Amino acid sequence: MSEGLHRIFATFFDPALIVRSLPELLSVGLPNTLMLSLFASAIGITLGLLVAAGLMSERALVRLPWRAYVDVLRGLPHILTVYLIGQGLPLAGLSLFGDNTYGYAALAIGLIESAYFAEIFRAGFQSVDRGQIEAARSTGMTRRQTLRHIVVPQGVRRVLPPLTGQFILVVKATSLVYLLGLTASQREMFAIAQDGAINNANLTPLTAAGLIYLALTIPTTYAVNAWDRRLRGGRSTRAMEGR
Repeated sequence: MSEGLHRIFATFFDPALIVRSLPELLSVGLPNTLMLSLFASAIGITLGLLVAAGLMSERALVRLPWRAYVDVLRGLPHILTVYLIGQGLPLAGLSLFGDNTYGYAALAIGLIESAYFAEIFRAGFQSVDRGQIEAARSTGMTRRQTLRHIVVPQGVRRVLPPLTGQFILVVKATSLVYLLGLTASQREMFAIAQDGAINNANLTPLTAAGLIYLALTIPTTYAVNAWDRRLRGGRSTRAMEGR
């Protein structure tokens, strides 16, 4: 092996350092990453449903502010939003979570993802057959009742695969919260790996974290794609049977 290639492997793939890094990454970083992803997704989905309803409003005065909300959060760099929410709110005296950095981190990522979840929900709800909506309205259902009993149940089933796919992006987005200064027990995988890389003057801990991220995201991505194809195939078959 040439000296240059040996240096590359020593910098990124030191086996002994990978072995030393994995215990803390798996015992501390992985649970914190998944917990933060779940909290952020819960915030994002809850707000996303609200925003999606606003985006589908027939009133421009209701629809336009929500459209601006989505455009701003999707247009800003994620790192900037994390800084503005995670560090800006406490500095402004809005101590919503006290000294709990985790709460600000989850809120920041949740707000970012709510814009993406909203567009997913909007697309799913608007894909519901218009004839079913008109039939429901003709029976005397109000717009809210139609949304609750016809549009939402069908739309949610259709958006489950893209929602799961978006959760993968949330998992990766948690790597940004190291900027907020988590405590030792709160650190997610990237923060632990970065500390290990600095302490050892070697990037192998980051490689170890990357392997865990890949172990989480790649199988989930393939599972979501297979799920989506299965649902699409089922809808195509039902459509053909209805003809």
